[in-house]
This record gives sequence, structure tokens and C-alpha cells, in this order.
Amino acid sequence: MTDKVIENNQVRVMGEIVSDFSFSHEIFGEGFYMVDVRVERLSESVDVIPVMVSERLIDVTMDLKGYYVAINGQFRSYNRHEERKNKLVLSVFAREIEFVDEIEESAKTNQIFLDGYICKEPIYRKTPLGREIADLLLAVNRPYGKSDYIPCICWGRNARYANNFVVGERCGVWGRIQSREYVKKLDEENVEKRVAYEVSVSKLELLEMEEAN
Repeated sequence: MTDKVIENNQVRVMGEIVSDFSFSHEIFGEGFYMVDVRVERLSESVDVIPVMVSERLIDVTMDLKGYYVAINGQFRSYNRHEERKNKLVLSVFAREIEFVDEIEESAKTNQIFLDGYICKEPIYRKTPLGREIADLLLAVNRPYGKSDYIPCICWGRNARYANNFVVGERCGVWGRIQSREYVKKLDEENVEKRVAYEVSVSKLELLEMEEAN
């Protein structure tokens, strides 16, 4: 059961640690910490991706900024209550982490596969320059009845295809995790820079629904 569920949410990222470790929470005496990993894009821009890692996987007391790592894990979400509403918080949950000397230019540094269910009607739109975009929210099941809610963004032909998806349909998504800065208006005078995380979709397809046991 567990292995099967893990297969529906697979992430591999390679990049440079660019922050200290900050304590997140503890479960059964095992501490979990957050750290930021800077991942290069082919376009020469970068994504800075938050990673949750167990103190049993890596020495979180060390200053590891500047070290390169390869991480296998899952993209997970949880709801954090702030400003009288829930905010969806996303991070890579590391299952394996290893240090690497360098990252070759040809290396696939940012890959994700999700197998989940459309849980919100797709939002299709066009940019002022005519580029087609569709936003999807995918519910990806975990063991023990939990789910992760992962925002995905599709472009062009994929956006047109995704626009016809129906809530409840099962969908497979391949792509990469991206970080995106935006400005949040707090009130009439104040704004705040924030970062959103989502899956930039390179391929997607509808999958057959699994039969209930």
C-alpha cells in the first residue's frame, strides 16, 4: 500500500543549499527542518525550492550553504492558518538526500510526476500577448487517508487540453517545480512580496479511474 502511494508523487531535484536549517516540527522524537535549495533552470533563471528534511537524513546543525545535493522525495502541502484564512504551504519532503560534487549541465535537475485527481474546476485564460494558460489543482493521495493539494500550471496545447478536465477525473502530470514571485496587496497602502510554488507542466494525460476494492 505505502509503496504504491509513494509512486504517485515522485520528485527529484538537484541544486545548491542556500539557507540555514530552520526547525519545522517533531514527530515521535524525530525532528524535521526546512532548508532552501537553489535549482538552475535551462533558461538561466533559477527556482529556490523549500525542502523538508529529517535530522536523521542530514546533520542539520552544520552550515551547509554552498553544498550541492540531489534529493528524491515528494511534493507535499499543508494548510497554515493566517490572516483569518488558510494558506496552502508547499515543500519537497526529502526521502533520500546525497551530496554531489557538481551538477553537470546535462543533468535533469528538476523533475516531478504526480498521479492525482482534479479537485477544482480548471481556470483557463490568455495573457495580453495571447499565450494560453490553465491552472489545475490536483489532489494526490497519501497513505492513511491524507492528500496533498498541488497547484499545476499548463501552457499552450496542454492548457487547451486541461480546460476540458472535469472535477473528479484522474490525471497524470509530468513537469518541474517552479517558484514564482508575486505582490500581495495587504491594504490600501501596503504590499508584500511573496513566493508561490507550483508544478510547471510539460506533459499531462487523463488516466483510468482505479476501481474501489
